[in-house]
Amino acid sequence: MPRQESTRKRPRVLTRRQFMAGTTYGVALLGLSSWTLLDAFVLERDTVSATEENTSMIQTASSTSSSDTSGSSDSGEATVTSSSYSDDNISIDIKTGTTSNTTYYLADIQLSSLEYLKCAFAKGTYGRNVKETTSTIAEENSAILAINGDYYGWRDAGYVIRNGVLYRETADTGTDCLVIWGDGTFSSATEGETSAQDLLDSGAWQVLSFGPVLLDNGELMVSEDDEVSQSKSSNPRTAIAMVEPLHYQFFVSDGRTSESEGLSLYQMAELLSENGATFAYNLDGGGSSTMYFNGSVVNNPTDGTNMGERSVSDIVYIGY
Repeated sequence: MPRQESTRKRPRVLTRRQFMAGTTYGVALLGLSSWTLLDAFVLERDTVSATEENTSMIQTASSTSSSDTSGSSDSGEATVTSSSYSDDNISIDIKTGTTSNTTYYLADIQLSSLEYLKCAFAKGTYGRNVKETTSTIAEENSAILAINGDYYGWRDAGYVIRNGVLYRETADTGTDCLVIWGDGTFSSATEGETSAQDLLDSGAWQVLSFGPVLLDNGELMVSEDDEVSQSKSSNPRTAIAMVEPLHYQFFVSDGRTSESEGLSLYQMAELLSENGATFAYNLDGGGSSTMYFNGSVVNNPTDGTNMGERSVSDIVYIGY
């Protein structure tokens, strides 16, 4: 009987040159991927030292001079408890509550002047991937009360105006940014339709880019199905709200634990509305969500895996 030839193909044997070329390509690809990740999430770049604040657009008269930001001579003697602070210019009262199996923290704030509602950058520096924890940035700026901001340094777009100074005018097209005006009012503006420079020229004191808008003129602006892109429906949350000019609220909720599930955007908006807010805006949440008061972190920050604060780019705070 004639011998049958095997139909199996012989394995291909790479030549030394082919092997070396493939190895070199693989190493180059790995290096490029590593560099891309480092550049996106780790390496500090495009850094600029924060500019001294420009208070020229603040329209509300203050009991202290705008040039005197120390607060040491005119603030009066402060009365401080574990959940409150009061002096001649700043009043803070923090309420802790529970809703939808979630613990939340609502700071009610009344100011004599908008100049005491400030923002600060990690390490006092604007730039990509410049990060510190909320509590560290707060302590570096002698903040009385602070929450994490919009984490602008994770992105290359989104308007950045801080303390009356324009740092980034690249639009995150279609995003509704928060505008805190020099008269103490809050509103939103659609990036790309209005330029950052126009906002500054019109009297913007702070502009943060995250969103969405939660409340406007007392009306809910989110539905039960609305959510931040790539985010779970129940999360640790951070928001800033206005009751009326110079009467504000900082809001943070815990989440992603068995003790505290987290809130949806709609649940958070409803809660702020119930507590008197007329305008509210969602800031960076999840593992970033942190509230700091009088030297301590108030809430229980977590990303769902690790407990503790996440390093962020910036904070919003109350202080001198």
